[in-house]
This record gives sequence, C-alpha cells and structure tokens, in this order.
Amino acid sequence: MVAVFDTAFHQTMPKKAYMYGIPLEYYDKYLIRRYGFHGTSHSYVSKKAAELIGKPYEESRLIVCHLGGGASVSAISNGRCIDTSMGLTPLEGLIMGTRSGDVDPAVVQFIANKENMDVNEVLNVLNKKSGVLGISSDFRDIENAAKEGNHLAEVALDAFVYRVAKYVGAYTAAMNGVDAIAFTAGVGENDKATRKKVCEYLGYLGVKIDDAANDVRGKRTVISAPDSKVKVMLIPTNEELAIARETLRLVK
Repeated sequence: MVAVFDTAFHQTMPKKAYMYGIPLEYYDKYLIRRYGFHGTSHSYVSKKAAELIGKPYEESRLIVCHLGGGASVSAISNGRCIDTSMGLTPLEGLIMGTRSGDVDPAVVQFIANKENMDVNEVLNVLNKKSGVLGISSDFRDIENAAKEGNHLAEVALDAFVYRVAKYVGAYTAAMNGVDAIAFTAGVGENDKATRKKVCEYLGYLGVKIDDAANDVRGKRTVISAPDSKVKVMLIPTNEELAIARETLRLVK
C-alpha cells in the first residue's frame, strides 16, 4: 500500500516561506507551519509547463494557478516548490468557492464576540459559508449573475481575480522572474474570462493573451500571444496520473 500526500510536493519550501510569525514553541510542540495542498496537481502541471516551453524542469521558474472550488497558487523554481498560497490548512490564501482565504486573524475574535459564536463555529463560517459564496453566490452561478448585471457577483469575481494576480506578482518577485504561468482545475481550465482578467494585471511582465488561443476549455494549449515575454498556458490537471507515477517511483 502506498500513501501519496497532497502536501508532499510543497515540502521543499524553505523555512522563510513556511514559518509563521508566532511563538516558536508552537512549531516545536505542534509543528504549526505552512504545508500547502493540491500538491499532486501542482507537481503534474508544473512539469507539463516546463515541457511546453521546452526548458528543463530543473532550470525553469514556473507559477501554477490551480483555480477551482478550492484554489491555490504555487511557485516552482528549478524543479522545487518554494512557496504556495495555502497554509497549515486549505483555508489560507486565495478567496475560494466557500473559503475566505487570507483574513485578519482578529476577524475570528470579532465575529465570535458579535455573533456569540465559539472559535469552531467561526471557522466553520470561514470554511463553508465564505469566499465568493459569502460575497455573492456559488461559483457555478456567479458568472451568469455577473453577466446579468448583479453587482455583488461582479465584486466577488473581481476580488477572486485580484487575489490570484497578487499571488502571481508575489511569486514572480520570490523567484526574481517567471518563465511560464499555467492555469488548471475547474475554473482555470474552463473559464477564459477569468484567465484573461488575471493576465490583464500582468502587463508589467510583458504578458499578452491571444484571445483566439484563449477561447478554449479543458485543452492543453499556450494561450499567450507569440510576442508575450512570459508564456501563459492552460494545462488540464491529472492528479491520478501524478499519484500513479509517485507510486511507481516508490515501488521500483
């Protein structure tokens, strides 16, 4: 029997990326640190991205945007994950389908005091009743609602895209550049508007999207223009294959 952990790919993060600014005793006693998730997806997609740009994986600087109901961004430099947006739990990072993502920790105390809730009840709200659902509606309905002029749906989508673009910018700085940006998972693979909106924030990197190439769903392809300084691509994830490869590597 083989266990493949969703956190394993991110174990190459350096301490400066995974340590929280809390008393060290909590790390020593409970191993409270950033772990990250979606690891099998980030591993598979980043390797495919290196193939698409024709550069050795060990010499590439890649950013993977796994955007779905759960969403995370990772930075892979020279074949190693150096940072990812999720933390001790999948609650940290991007605004997601039902998860709040990054939030001032004092918000937990504030809601608990105002709503007469305990910590567990507030965390349930942040995990299951927040994100784009909390601002507007379910991911499956929000795009149509925005097209119909629903202001809150537009705000929720804008907030989601904005957080993705901020993480891409941060990870570009962390790697001192980026060779390719890959979109994957339910939203990343199927929503051309979201991909384009994220990339509109990246003009300073020389990113240019080819609208015709971007007009696709669930197909591995380069969606950036030929003169884009950074390659942008859509790569459907295959976590099952990534798990199978890890299993084969272990049992050989």
